[in-house]
Amino acid sequence: MTVLVLDNPELIAKAAVASGFNAATLMAEGNRPHRMKFHYGFNKHALDSSDRAIIRQHAAYLRQHPTVSVRIHGHSDNFGAEDFNRFLSRLRTNEVARLLMKESIAESRLLVASWGSARPLATPDDRAANRRVELEYLDQDMAKAL
Repeated sequence: MTVLVLDNPELIAKAAVASGFNAATLMAEGNRPHRMKFHYGFNKHALDSSDRAIIRQHAAYLRQHPTVSVRIHGHSDNFGAEDFNRFLSRLRTNEVARLLMKESIAESRLLVASWGSARPLATPDDRAANRRVELEYLDQDMAKAL
């Protein structure tokens, strides 16, 4: 048996559209967007337009659910000095937070954590997978505890 694994967001999006997926319907139902990880190029902290569109979907969900907060985890690969990696992961989290605030999400609902290369998603040698931002939704009680 052959299993096809798509790890390319563009190909996944094209396949979803081809199968009849409609993001407007998803948002009308008030469901949280499924994509929670956003990957970056080497030494980059800017999201591309498709990633920004998904962040706007998260913002719409957050506007519909005012008791939910989001924690933004920033990560980098292990290439270079750790101080710079933490700085780069902070730039990544700040950009996502800025986009959410631009979409009318209160800063008080956003928690930011910048990990540098301390929490790899894959093996440390899989640098592309480790350059990312992850979103974690929190209910009101958990957000207060943090």
